[in-house]
This record gives sequence, structure tokens and C-alpha cells, in this order.
Amino acid sequence: MDKILSDKINILKALAITLVVSGHLEFRLFDMFPPYSFQLALFFFISGMLFKDKYLDNVAEFIKRRVKSLLVLYFIYSAFYAVVTIVIDKLTGKFWGMELSWKNFFITPFLNGHQFDLSCPMWFVTQLFMTMVTFLFLERQFRNLDIKIKTAIYTIMGFAAIPLSKIFPLTPVFLIIIRIMFSLFFVYLGHFYIRKIHGNYNIFTPKILGIVLCIQAVLWHFNRDFDPTHGIGLSYVLVWARFDSQIVVPVLTSITGIWFSLWFIHVTYNYLKDIKFIKLVGENTYHIMANHLFVMYLITAAIFWVNGIPISERNNHNIYWIFNPVQNTYLYFVLTMVITTYTGQLLKWIKTKIPVVKEW
Repeated sequence: MDKILSDKINILKALAITLVVSGHLEFRLFDMFPPYSFQLALFFFISGMLFKDKYLDNVAEFIKRRVKSLLVLYFIYSAFYAVVTIVIDKLTGKFWGMELSWKNFFITPFLNGHQFDLSCPMWFVTQLFMTMVTFLFLERQFRNLDIKIKTAIYTIMGFAAIPLSKIFPLTPVFLIIIRIMFSLFFVYLGHFYIRKIHGNYNIFTPKILGIVLCIQAVLWHFNRDFDPTHGIGLSYVLVWARFDSQIVVPVLTSITGIWFSLWFIHVTYNYLKDIKFIKLVGENTYHIMANHLFVMYLITAAIFWVNGIPISERNNHNIYWIFNPVQNTYLYFVLTMVITTYTGQLLKWIKTKIPVVKEW
């Protein structure tokens, strides 16, 4: 992979995690593309871009690498947040999560990943692991298929996931299947983009930009997130397979959002490539994903302390709540991005100093 493409993917990762954090603070970086109308699909797309065909003949090595890069750190963070949750419970009387049990520590992460509220965004990590392992095995089976047939299979899986989620009861196992079907489509799109489109076709022309914006304008007709009582509209909640009344809109708005993100990186690359902090954000997406809700909690605790408000007041609101959002949303955003990014850098530095964890 050439350096320019590698840099663009890293900036794309930075954009994706920035969209996740801003989404949890309920504001939009791109106004036509509401929070959670495409961000998670973008992460799966990026994972497809990074998938290497060499692993088709080395399954054990692929799984070993994914266990090291995804699951080991996941369970280290889970242990940390188990302790943090217990401490907060002792200090404030609020236990932010499910009851402590071996099932909730080792099994729930693969079912919904919400065993601890403060680390619930990490549900994506185990979902990514399951999706990428499934993608590997499917690609092994499909390697001799015509590209059109293979594309059709992944497309059917992606579009079928939503109606199937409405037909059959969403048991824990079936919920995993629905999420994997939906996610696989975008992993495949990312892999297809790198192999067949990048460097071969220019898909960032003014004409295509106009078409995408027109499509999104039509999709906006289905948006209902102006009022919580109306539903989530273009946004969707993949972890619970919550698509409200939509059938194909979540897939379509994910595609337009991904294209717009690629276009945005394409036109801004020369301005962004030398900004060190953006590079660091892209390199620390895992740590930002894992820690941003906890950092927001700590920011709220500090604001409470300054204003003489007891921290127990925080217990009356959900995990995403922030203090006085009209005045403080962007303060939370900036502080959270900076603190979580440099927390990731610190942990990487510690890793280099402790021999026993150098193989993480």
C-alpha cells in the first residue's frame, strides 16, 4: 500500500471516530448526514479496505492477529472498566452496567457489548472481530466466483438484513447474524473499492458529487430525528438492529455517507496530511472508542465540583448525558478528543516499556 493511500485511510479513520464522538454529543459535522446514519458502516468499509488477500491461505495467522489486535485489548479494557464501575458505585451509589458475572464478562461482549455502560461503544470491537472472521471464510469460499455473482451475494445479504430483523424474533444469536449480514456488505464494498476502483476510476467528479447530494436530499425525506418522539430516521442503531420503520434507507444513507467521507478526504488531503494531531487521532481510534464516555463522565464530575453540585446528581441521567449542552458541547468534544488521543499515545509508550505486553 503506497504512503498516500495509507495516509488517506488513516485520516478516514480519524474522521470516522470523530463522527462517533460528535454523534454521542449529538451534533453534526456534516449536516446532511445525521449522527449514526453511516459512521459504523464507514468503519466496516475501512476494515475491508485494509483486508489482505494473503490471509485467504493463512486463516490461523489472520485469526491470531485479530485476537491480538482486537480481543486482548478489549478484555483488558473490560477488566479496567469493571473496576472503574465498582469504584463509581461505591462513591455515588450507581452501578453503570449489568451485574458482575463470568457470563457478562466473557459472553455478553459478543452478544451486545453493553456489560459496562462506560465502555459500551466497544461493542463494535467484538462485532468487527466476528464480521472479519466471517468475511475471511466467505472470501475463501467465493474466491473462484465471478465478481458480479460475488457482489450480488454480499449485496443481497446487506439489504436483506433489515427486513429479516423485522420478520423473525431478535434472539441474541439472531441479532448477531443480522449485524454480521449488514456489516459484511460494507466490508466487501471497502475491499472492492481498493481492488477494483481506487486508481482505476475517478469517482470524485463534480457530477457524482451532485448525484450523491441529490440522493441524500431525497433520503432526507425519511429523516425523523428532529424530535425524539418521531423516531431515528436516517440514523439507525446497529447494535440492537433498530432500524425503526425503514427497510432500505439505512443501507442507502450508509453508502452516500461513505462516498461523501471519501470525497471529503480526497479534496482536503493536502490540507490535512501534515496535521500531526489528525494523524494521532487516526492511530488511536481504538483508545478513543474505548475511553470517550469515561472521559465525558470525568469532565462532568469536574464541572460538578467547580459548581458545588454533588456527583450523585449524575446518576439521574443516562450515560450520554452532559452538563448544560448548549454551552458545553464543544468543550466536551475538544477535551474528549485530546484526552483520549493522548491517552492512547501514553498507553502505547507504556507498552514499549513493559516487555510482557509488547506482543499486544
